[in-house]
Amino acid sequence: MSTLTVAVRVPGRAVLAITMASFLGFVAFLWPFVVAPGTFGSTQTPPLMFGVLLLLVLAVIFAEMADGRIDAKALAMLGVLSAINAALRPLGAGTAGIETVFFILVLAGRVFGPGFGFALGCTSLFASALLTGGVGPWMPYQMFGCAWVGMFAGLLPRLRGRAEIALLAAYAAVSGYFFGFMLNLSFWPFSLDPTSSIAYQPGLPMLDQLHRYLTFFTVTSLGWDTGRAVTTAVLVTLAGPAVLGAFRRAARRAHFQAAPKFAAATVSTPNLSQPTSAGHGPSTRLTTLRRQAGEGGP
Repeated sequence: MSTLTVAVRVPGRAVLAITMASFLGFVAFLWPFVVAPGTFGSTQTPPLMFGVLLLLVLAVIFAEMADGRIDAKALAMLGVLSAINAALRPLGAGTAGIETVFFILVLAGRVFGPGFGFALGCTSLFASALLTGGVGPWMPYQMFGCAWVGMFAGLLPRLRGRAEIALLAAYAAVSGYFFGFMLNLSFWPFSLDPTSSIAYQPGLPMLDQLHRYLTFFTVTSLGWDTGRAVTTAVLVTLAGPAVLGAFRRAARRAHFQAAPKFAAATVSTPNLSQPTSAGHGPSTRLTTLRRQAGEGGP
C-alpha cells in the first residue's frame, strides 16, 4: 500500500467543526426513526435545522480563510472545481438518474483530502442551485449529501494504479445509492398516508419505520439511483486516471500549504574582547593606531 498524503490539509479546528456538523447532520437526516411524534410542530423545522448547521460550517471555513490557515491557492482550486460542477450538473440531472457531478467530487476528495471534499460538495451544490434556480428547502439536504460524498472519498485507503481506480469506481457506485437513500428522507416523513404500507407513520417502532422506508426506497427510488451509481462508476473508470493525474500535477505545482509565519531573527554581536588571532585583537590594533597618531606617522 502506498503512503500518500492529501494535498490540502485542513486545520484541526475546522476538522472538529466538520465532524460535529456531520454528526448533527446524520441526526437531522435520521430523525424520523428516533423522534417521537409531535416533537416538530412544523414541517419547516428540519430544513431550518440544516440551514443553521450549514451556516455554522461555512462560518468556520470563512474564519479559517480570514486567519490565513487555508492557502489562497486551495481556495482558488475550490472555486474553479465548484464552477465546473455547477456547469456540469444541468447536463445530466433529470434524465434517468444520470448525474455528472459526483465523479468530480469523488476524484477531488481523493486527491485534495476529506476537508476539501466536504467544502467542495457544499459549494458545488450551492452554486448549481443558484445557476439552475433550484433553491428550496431540499437544498441543504443536497449540500450535505454531496459534502459527505466528497469527504468519504478522501478517507478511502491509500492505493495506486488499477487498484485505486477499482476502489474509486466501487465507491462511486455506493455513493450514488447512498445519496439517494439519504435524500429521500428530505420528503418521505412529510408524505403521510394512513392507508399506505410504505408511508411514514408517526409513533411506529424504529424497526417498523425502517422497514417501511426501505420498501419505499426500493419501489420509488432504486431505479433512479441505479442510473446515478452506474454513470458515476463508469465516468470514474474511464476518466479517473487522467483526472487524477491532472489533479495531482496541479497539487504538486501549487504546493498547497498554510501561509508561512516568520519568527523574529536574532542577531549575534561579536565579542570584541576576544582576539581574532594571537597578538592581533581589537585592543592591540587600537593601541597601535593611537601610538601612530601621537608620533605623527608610522
